[in-house]
Amino acid sequence: MRKLSKKSRVTAAAAGVALVAVGGGAAYAYWTTTGSGNGTATNSAGGGQVTLHATFAGGLAPGNQVSVAYTADNATTSSTVVGALSANVTTDVASCLPEWFEVTAVTSNSSVAANTTGTSVGAGVLKFKDEAANQDACKGAVVKVNVTSS
Repeated sequence: MRKLSKKSRVTAAAAGVALVAVGGGAAYAYWTTTGSGNGTATNSAGGGQVTLHATFAGGLAPGNQVSVAYTADNATTSSTVVGALSANVTTDVASCLPEWFEVTAVTSNSSVAANTTGTSVGAGVLKFKDEAANQDACKGAVVKVNVTSS
């Protein structure tokens, strides 16, 4: 086999580069087209229900009040928003009247992430009204704040 001279090697290399640059002698062809389409998916059925909690200090006496913290637990796989809260009071003693208590619930459409507990969703005040009637029936009674959302 004969050896190529340096000049021949340079010429062959340049020809190879030029061949690659112009497409290597291969032809390229393509089709043009138009089209349209769409896609669909089903949304989540919603965040489901959350469990609401009201937390406050004990030891109320007529004329006193305590702050109430409202929290939510979301055991579902979707985040959800807790709307307006409403609350009422019950007691474990029939003669300790719920109307002797006043409770508020202030909220602002709080988002509760999926699989979370203790997310703050509002606040309020629980007041033990000082009535003219004898309220001794409430001594030692268990006061419960029930909370719901809409």
